[in-house]
Amino acid sequence: MTWSVYVLQCAGDRLYTGISTDVVRRFKQHMQKSGAKFTQAYPPIAILGELECASRSDALKLEYQIKQLTPEAKRALALSWPPTHQAESEANNPHMHG
Repeated sequence: MTWSVYVLQCAGDRLYTGISTDVVRRFKQHMQKSGAKFTQAYPPIAILGELECASRSDALKLEYQIKQLTPEAKRALALSWPPTHQAESEANNPHMHG
């Protein structure tokens, strides 16, 4: 099982960082308000970035490190990762379309 760290762009220009074995599934859970309390208050708009990690432990450590960053640094870091599911998250989000 491969763990990934992900960063979501949320309403109010907020960012959310989490870990999952299936980032698209987790994004959809956040969209359906069955995710974290933060994303219930600030619904996700898109997956900014996703990075696979060697283990759950590594993903948790990286998540912690990312959460210590400023929003600007988080955004820059997530956007520097190789593209994965960003387009899919935008296509599945009604908030992105008018």
